[in-house]
Amino acid sequence: MSGQATFYSEAPGADAIEAIGRATIARLPAQFAAHLGDIVFVVEEFADDETLAALGLEHPLDLSGLYHGRPLGEKSSMDSGTMPDRIVLYRRAILEEWIETGVRLDDLVAHVTIHEIGHHFGLSDDDMHALEDSVPDDSGS
Repeated sequence: MSGQATFYSEAPGADAIEAIGRATIARLPAQFAAHLGDIVFVVEEFADDETLAALGLEHPLDLSGLYHGRPLGEKSSMDSGTMPDRIVLYRRAILEEWIETGVRLDDLVAHVTIHEIGHHFGLSDDDMHALEDSVPDDSGS
């Protein structure tokens, strides 16, 4: 996914992270993008204590993204009154990983976004990697 690097003079805000995530979603293959219209996509600073406890995590920097919802294959036409599925990216955890790993920010955000989308589709880790490999980078290659 590596295209042209973007350089930041300060830590990117939630809007920048969201823009990268949405650009990633826009580049997904049509057969996946067609099933994402009802998903709410947001960026928050950290996961809350309740979310961390539910996942058995102690520190908010240990969670960079989360899919809230039922995988597509488990949904039923009988479902009603349920909240829309959500993909949440956690800005501070992503920035910490970016600093620690030296991976390009757009590549990291794309990776986390695709991983959470993979949960929506009930994909295995191998399938998520294949999906990530199928998404062109933002330079069009």
